[in-house]
Amino acid sequence: MKARSISFIFVLICLSAGQLCAQNRLKPGFEKAEAIEMLKVAGGFVDSVIIGDPTTCKRVYRSPIVGLDNVWDLWQRNDGVGVISLRGTTLNAVSWLENFYAAMVPATGQLQLAPNETFSYKLARDPRAAVHAGWVIGMAYLAKDIMPKLDSAVKKGTREFIITGDSQGGALAYLMTSYLHSQLGNRLPTDMRFKTYCIAGPKPGNLYYAYDYENLTQGGWGFNVVNSSDWVPEIPMSIQTTDDFNKTNPFVGVPQAIRSQKFFKRIALNYAFGKLDKPTRKAQKSYQKFLGNYMERIVQKNLPNYRSPVYARTNNYVRTGQTVVLLADDSYRQKFPDTEKKLFQHHLLPAYFYLMNQLK
Repeated sequence: MKARSISFIFVLICLSAGQLCAQNRLKPGFEKAEAIEMLKVAGGFVDSVIIGDPTTCKRVYRSPIVGLDNVWDLWQRNDGVGVISLRGTTLNAVSWLENFYAAMVPATGQLQLAPNETFSYKLARDPRAAVHAGWVIGMAYLAKDIMPKLDSAVKKGTREFIITGDSQGGALAYLMTSYLHSQLGNRLPTDMRFKTYCIAGPKPGNLYYAYDYENLTQGGWGFNVVNSSDWVPEIPMSIQTTDDFNKTNPFVGVPQAIRSQKFFKRIALNYAFGKLDKPTRKAQKSYQKFLGNYMERIVQKNLPNYRSPVYARTNNYVRTGQTVVLLADDSYRQKFPDTEKKLFQHHLLPAYFYLMNQLK
């Protein structure tokens, strides 16, 4: 009897271990084959895919168009891992409007989407963190459609998801990763696991958002794959003022130090410091005026009920997350030469597919 009991317990342990292993199919670290498959998944939004279809993933859902021409796909990998794929910029002018609405908003706040509907989000813990206003809109509308699908997937036993997107989709993938992590322990189970592959992703927010995101995904759970010849990961343009530094910094004491100088020296130093400090502050205000207030009015023509949070007084966009560099060499340049006639020569799927396959 005891032998049978021991055997039964042993079988239960083995089965439990097997289930545990089956629930941990996602592994930390960059995997070339996984990244190439995500590039092919991103290609699923293109009518004529020239890099090939995914080989380990099957699409099970495509969302309606929401927000500013945003769409997402749900894929299922052969091993049961779910894939949330976010579409990048389209030829629709509204999709480009989302990119140009580049003022920053706090990384924690609310968007008013309808007269009686607000969307609350928390994308970072640091109150100084700020993110791209247009992409927050895209993330919000997509999240509204994604969350019910995740609820259904969780009920069916799926706990592991890859979040991916190309170009604008890469920017959205950053914010979606932050948002879904904020839902763990609230709407989503705490044992869910996310791994992110941004592809050609532009800069999503300021340094304090980047710190939070990198802490969230450290250990090999978040990557941005970048072609070194691609200009898209270099945008939006960044403006750094003395206000963008941590509170303890050498610029804090400059005015007081200048006031302690003798009269003529004080005048000269004030003039020199003003020449260095004022242009960036003026540029930041202009950035917010044209890419914030002005663009917001155009956004509201397409989303009449939208109301923006108060803009953050920063436009210090920085490169975010662990970057996997696809270094363009001579052989690449022969195949994809620089040309003013093809602005997206280095940004499109074939260029990334070529360089990804060269990775060792």
